[in-house]
Amino acid sequence: MNETLTQLNVLLIDPDRIPVVILSIVITMVVGMVTGPLRGNAYPFFWQFYDGVFGRFGDRLDKAGRNRGALIFRGFLMSAFALLIAFMMGRLAVQVGEGFKDYGAVEILFLTLSFTSGSVWFVLLRLYFAMEQQGSAQGAFYGLSRSTRLNLNSTDDFGITRAGMGFAAVSFDKGMVAPVFWYLIGGLPILAVYSVLSAFAWRFGKCGHTSGFGTVPLELEKLMGFIPSYLSGFLFAAAAAMTPTARLSQSLRAWWAVKNKAPYEQGGAALTALAWPLEIMIGGPVQDLSGTVLKNSWVGPEKASARLDHKHLRRGIYINFMAHLLFLAALGGAYFFSGKMF
Repeated sequence: MNETLTQLNVLLIDPDRIPVVILSIVITMVVGMVTGPLRGNAYPFFWQFYDGVFGRFGDRLDKAGRNRGALIFRGFLMSAFALLIAFMMGRLAVQVGEGFKDYGAVEILFLTLSFTSGSVWFVLLRLYFAMEQQGSAQGAFYGLSRSTRLNLNSTDDFGITRAGMGFAAVSFDKGMVAPVFWYLIGGLPILAVYSVLSAFAWRFGKCGHTSGFGTVPLELEKLMGFIPSYLSGFLFAAAAAMTPTARLSQSLRAWWAVKNKAPYEQGGAALTALAWPLEIMIGGPVQDLSGTVLKNSWVGPEKASARLDHKHLRRGIYINFMAHLLFLAALGGAYFFSGKMF
């Protein structure tokens, strides 16, 4: 049995990368909590890099008056160019690491710039303490607004809390599980490809309500993120099982529910696995930074409350943290069964 697991593990991933990724995750957790988000944005550095390079140019290409086909073609051209650059960056990082024989330092740096975790906790804990101590989220949601690209001035504290809960789920999926998954399979070049797709989906995808320009990166990211999304959902469901007040029965029902589940573009399995066991409603219409109203789906069991407070946010942070620990444990188990440990 152990030999079969070892062979399967080696076929799917490169076991030698597992210790590197575990160390990178721990660094991301610690440094993010100490320094906080970069310029208020808790998502990975490379997302912000691609936003800085392509963001304004993409906004100029995404003209409201153009027909959908033209916008899709423009999005395709920019995505193809960005994918080529990202792949070359990944290849260059590999060559630099091999040339200098740096014992994995370049690889670890590249990984930490592709992940997010500690800075997410920093943003959410700041919001939680403000709501607990002041009874209001005012003045404490700048980082959440920057990270989610939502105009949180347009909503109340309940809406801000729902956005925070959603951020806890999506950031774990897109900023941790998916990039780790693709790094283990394809190394830095494939990780870089996924990073630029997830960055473009975040920047131009509008939670699936794109006018056409963000369609190509959204669909490509969905193709690469489909399996990691369900892995994130499973880890969130397992973490919810260890959370006080969360109901395991609701967590199981969520996997077979037909209604009130999050579409992939709006959080997918991870968001569903967060809302159902806590018996809350997450999602709903929001306004992005451009002023566009995004009519997102409501996610959660029937008759659940959408009036969320700081106690709900605390549980969301706890589930996110426990999911990270479970993910690290799963990676450690994979390394053990690879036969490389001894």
